[in-house]
Amino acid sequence: MNFQYGFKQDPVKPSNPVLHNFQMNSPDFKVLTFDVAGTLIDFETGILNWFQPHLEQLDLEVDEEEILNAFAKTEAHYLKILPKSSFTGLLPVIYSDMMRSWGFSPGEDEGIYFQESVKDWPPFSDTIEALKELKKNFTLVAVSNCDSSYLEWMSSSVGHPFDTMICSDMVGANKPDPVPVSGLGWSSAWIHRRFNRPGFGATPAPYRMVKPTFNLQSLNELVDLLHKQLEDGRQKREGTFSLRVTFNHTEAA
Repeated sequence: MNFQYGFKQDPVKPSNPVLHNFQMNSPDFKVLTFDVAGTLIDFETGILNWFQPHLEQLDLEVDEEEILNAFAKTEAHYLKILPKSSFTGLLPVIYSDMMRSWGFSPGEDEGIYFQESVKDWPPFSDTIEALKELKKNFTLVAVSNCDSSYLEWMSSSVGHPFDTMICSDMVGANKPDPVPVSGLGWSSAWIHRRFNRPGFGATPAPYRMVKPTFNLQSLNELVDLLHKQLEDGRQKREGTFSLRVTFNHTEAA
């Protein structure tokens, strides 16, 4: 998830980057761009909700993290050889390769069923209310590697909060990662949904780790952070000052 604002960040590396941004830079955020699957939509739960009963029908026992890791590994493989393919467009072939890795011949229909399960992927518990609150003060933009029809489903599940939605089939390319984003002078926030679990789960490991401006565990933390920024800005605009004048009085004899 990225914030867009109009100045470059101070090159000094503070010990507390959150306080540094408010105390030193005081950015005036107006547009928030969001990754969707994994930040707003709990795609790992969606994947598990579909795969676990499917595997049980085949009497195949695979634990949750193995399913998620297999998904990430397979997606990473196809992103290398088919870099312009959308995330949702790859789901049937990801399913097929995962099933082959467990010794089963995949059915064509099942791959499509898995792809269609996107419409049932749930939002995180804090997503809907947080986006409602953020929409009061910011322009919200969804930037996703999903096809437009699937992004529309995801947007519907969180109450259609976005002012603009941009997806891979609209622009013919997948979105950039935080490396070029940081180079543009934008602030970025990582909503670390797996903060209490090791590894990257169903997300392919990044080729390069980038330190985000804000490292948060929930959208509620983001709302509180931006409320503070708005309040600080309001106080500065409405601030008053006092003037004390001292007169030196000398009486004539």
